[in-house]
Amino acid sequence: MKDLAGKIAFVTGAASGIGLGIATALAQAGVKVMLCDIEEAALAAAVEGLKRTNADVASVRADVSLKVELQAAAEEARARYGGVHILINNAGVGGGGPYGTWNDAGWNWTLDVNLRAVVWGIEIFAPMIESHGGGHIVSTASIAGLISAGSSPYSVTKYGVVALSEGLRRELGPRGIGVSVLCPGVIRTNIMNSRRNLPERFASVTAAPPLDDAQRERVNQLAERVSHGIDPLYVGELVREGIENDWPYIFTDCEFEPMIEARFAEIKRGFDRIRDRKARR
Repeated sequence: MKDLAGKIAFVTGAASGIGLGIATALAQAGVKVMLCDIEEAALAAAVEGLKRTNADVASVRADVSLKVELQAAAEEARARYGGVHILINNAGVGGGGPYGTWNDAGWNWTLDVNLRAVVWGIEIFAPMIESHGGGHIVSTASIAGLISAGSSPYSVTKYGVVALSEGLRRELGPRGIGVSVLCPGVIRTNIMNSRRNLPERFASVTAAPPLDDAQRERVNQLAERVSHGIDPLYVGELVREGIENDWPYIFTDCEFEPMIEARFAEIKRGFDRIRDRKARR
């Protein structure tokens, strides 16, 4: 999609952070953008700010962890703009904790927002994109989708988004739909305060066992890093470039490249052990 001007995008988790950065970068390229978020006040402020730049934007409030609300948001986008060419599955939460702190609500909240909503978004929007002759889908995973940050539901869901995107890229390419997975590093977002939007049906997430001192320190260190993280607008510009050039993977920096290389090397050693074992027979 070399020429984005005049195209229509639907962005989830668009009221702040990476979602707003992507919406802004696309709007600057002449894309008409429907911003979707659960947080109404932040969504209204984001749209007001973009409209001051003469961007053609609109908004719809939806809890993407409910398929029916995402479906309704899609219909509102169709009613407003006639369809969608670009889907940005960006909404995400940092719900759940490591082994020993798990509970069903934490898993369900994180799975519903970070993974099931991505599945539903593709299920709902891909036919719409295809009906326009093609377009592009970007789903936000994380660098934690390539190097597990631990046993948290967050890492599990992000691995799922990477796997889904890799598979869909092969399947949707012949249909004229490009697929990219965004694997950001440490970005300046509100991810550490995800519970501000916790739906009541997942309220027992807060009943999880408390973190121990070491876990709490790691959380505090991460929160400090996030507060000084990469500018979300820069991430948005990378996503725009990724759409224009059909990148399969969109990274934001090279900080974690050595860790990914180490993971791949360990996988390779697993194959080498089998190869060596067969050679000794």
